[in-house]
Amino acid sequence: MLTEGRQRHEAGIDVVVGVVETHGRRETEALVHGHEIISRREVDHKGHSLGEMDIDAILARHPQLALVDELAHTNAPGSRHPKRYQDVEELLDAGIDVYSTLNIQHVESLNDVVASFTRVRVRETVPDSILEQAEIEVVDIPPDELIERLKDGKVYIPHEATRALGHFFSKTNLTALRELALRRAAQAVDAQMLEHVRANALAGSFAVGERIVVAVSEHAHAAGLVRAGKRLADALRAPWTAVHIETRRDQTFTDEDRRQLADTLALASRLGAATASIPAVDVVAGLRSFAREARATQVVIGKSDRSWWFEARHGSVVDRLVRTIGDVAVHVLPAEDGPKQTRRQQRRGLWGKPADYFFSLLMVTGMTVLGRLLLEALDLGNIALLFLVPVMFAAATFGLRAGLFAGLASSLAYNFFFLPPTGTLTVSNPENVISILVLLGVAIVTSQFAARVRTQADLAGSSARQNAALASFSRQLTASATREELMQAICAEVARLLDVRTVLLLPSEAGPDLRAAYPPEDRLDQIEIAAAQWAIDNEQPAGRGSATLTASDWLFHPLQTTRGVLGVLGVAREDAGDPVRSDQVPLLMSLLDQASIAFDRMALEEENMAAQQVGERDRLRSALLSSVSHDLRTPLTTILTAAQEMKRHPSAELAETVETEAQRLNRFVANLLDMARVEAGALPMKPEATDLFDAVAGAVHDTRAALHGREIDLDIAPDIPLVRLDPVLLHHCLINLLDNAGRYGDPDTPILVRCRRAPDALRLSVIDQGPGIPPGQEKRVFETFTRLEGSDRVRHGTGLGLAIVKGFAEAMGLSVEASNNEDTLDGGRRGACFTIRIPERLIIRHLDNEDMA
Repeated sequence: MLTEGRQRHEAGIDVVVGVVETHGRRETEALVHGHEIISRREVDHKGHSLGEMDIDAILARHPQLALVDELAHTNAPGSRHPKRYQDVEELLDAGIDVYSTLNIQHVESLNDVVASFTRVRVRETVPDSILEQAEIEVVDIPPDELIERLKDGKVYIPHEATRALGHFFSKTNLTALRELALRRAAQAVDAQMLEHVRANALAGSFAVGERIVVAVSEHAHAAGLVRAGKRLADALRAPWTAVHIETRRDQTFTDEDRRQLADTLALASRLGAATASIPAVDVVAGLRSFAREARATQVVIGKSDRSWWFEARHGSVVDRLVRTIGDVAVHVLPAEDGPKQTRRQQRRGLWGKPADYFFSLLMVTGMTVLGRLLLEALDLGNIALLFLVPVMFAAATFGLRAGLFAGLASSLAYNFFFLPPTGTLTVSNPENVISILVLLGVAIVTSQFAARVRTQADLAGSSARQNAALASFSRQLTASATREELMQAICAEVARLLDVRTVLLLPSEAGPDLRAAYPPEDRLDQIEIAAAQWAIDNEQPAGRGSATLTASDWLFHPLQTTRGVLGVLGVAREDAGDPVRSDQVPLLMSLLDQASIAFDRMALEEENMAAQQVGERDRLRSALLSSVSHDLRTPLTTILTAAQEMKRHPSAELAETVETEAQRLNRFVANLLDMARVEAGALPMKPEATDLFDAVAGAVHDTRAALHGREIDLDIAPDIPLVRLDPVLLHHCLINLLDNAGRYGDPDTPILVRCRRAPDALRLSVIDQGPGIPPGQEKRVFETFTRLEGSDRVRHGTGLGLAIVKGFAEAMGLSVEASNNEDTLDGGRRGACFTIRIPERLIIRHLDNEDMA
């Protein structure tokens, strides 16, 4: 890593060392020399000073490349992230490339494997997802050479190296670890190659790594195929997939067939295989397409013990697959069919319904009658064409057997009623035999085409219905505004789509908590609670239809996200049968994935909202402490100083100072109390007829001390009507507006109070001469604890005054707005203008007797 970093630096890349553990090795320390090193931050832990990577310093430095040693390292308590790989993720998110180092024993998925032969459980691990996102370079040397390096102190200092050689780093362990490293790197390269060829739609299996596909069916022998596929995958150390190809034949499955198929797929999943169920026109086409998409190199398939006559009529799936699958090895395992009685019943079912043959015969009879009526007008060749209609209709509608029956009946009717000698089944002209063969041939060809089209239509319809169901489910989840609505929507939609009962439970300290159900469910038995808890703890399905706690009537699936299991969804049927049929498993898995994503989204939104609330509380608390620290300390300091001076030299001026500062302190406390009343909505309202001129004059009188030295100009017309407002609340509004103008207006400049008539309101404005309001901040000035600092002088205040004005004004039915004054006053600056708008409905046109009193 250090050598590569130096080469990158020499190539002009900005490289820094975030953290490197030299372990006292001279070679490593020599390689570090010359690199720019970001100093570590010191963390105190139980009286010891620990040096950890300073992620903030690296982010501030923002190099192109950071070198970070020991990716699996656990940070000291109190660090921003518990693990160093999380620090690396933050650096990557900030656009900084990272080179890091990792030993193979620290990979999470290999933890159990490493412990099995080293007898040491590695505690510091890194998720596999970190490796999947990285470019891997294997640093590999033979075990004997590594042991020599250990002995020479080039890996650990001598006494640590001796201990390591006697325990973890024995030759057998090092050889096994080396094999794991090479295999894990090969898997990563294989995954990257598959991603590339799929993204570029390249043809071929790219068989540099083995990938196995096992074809399973509803037969009992499919479990043997799965076990054979597992053995083959273990021998080749290759990923494998168990796949079922859905065809039109699946519609004839019995409940036992579906149960057997579900058990087979569940077995494959328990043995570590990926599972899939793919719709296709026929088994060979579907399997060939899936193998091509999965870039499979080997396919495992079973061959049933069928008669030569059956394969002559229907063809051999294995033979067709071997001929058409291309450069893929096919493993064929012999298997026995199910009970003969079941197969005879299935064959009888394939002949169709008696009604199909009745309607076919009825159409042939109708065409015979029509032919007899047209016998004088048509020749025998055209009459033969009439019989194509019932044959094609029967073959396309009822299938091959009904089509053949219609073809045979048409041939006999055509021969008996139309071919000479009529009334017999003999054919005097050999050419007429061709007509009979054509009728049979049309029945066969039409039925085959119709069956293929019908299968494709069924598959397209099934896919369309599933896509529509998923789209509807997604819309329902997106429309849910709260967690309760989301949980109820999940239960209701899954129950509707799968025709099952559903429950949804969330994990809690007391055990799974039943939060939603459809139809409503009050309680679950103890076995169901145990199954739900097992599903939460092990992140695997539990209950009926799974491999765990099968005595339960419910099947519980975990709603799993990257942050763990957020809940479990339980499904059951009214008839106490298997909760989910095999053909419903893909739909259920898709629904669970969408539900998990919706749950994760809702949880993230709640966490984000909580974080925003915490941030807002912290901001308000910080602003309040800042305001309190100044607005309490300043008047108190002034009062104390004046009181001490008065002890030595009594003075009326000092007494006035004490009074002024005490009033200022009183206003501050009053503002805090008023703001609490505004936020609590506890403002007593006593509206009465109020003269605006008197209200303004009273406010000016009460702020004369705070506005000492300033001139207050009143521009209020004498014919301004009375208004129906609460005079106390209006008085508070005006005092805070005048106080704000005194704070933010330029020194020794006048303040203008103006009242103007508008078409539908009165506009009462307080205007100062100062820097004004920065553009875009007109609404923000009314937020709690907002203080816009100017650049030419420092202003102090609680940031509550304007918020109180807005709260009191809205409580009285008024509105308040802020803007910059449009006209320059007395040659000064334009300043800020705060306007209280009094709507028409609060203006008193004529005094009634009560107002006069």
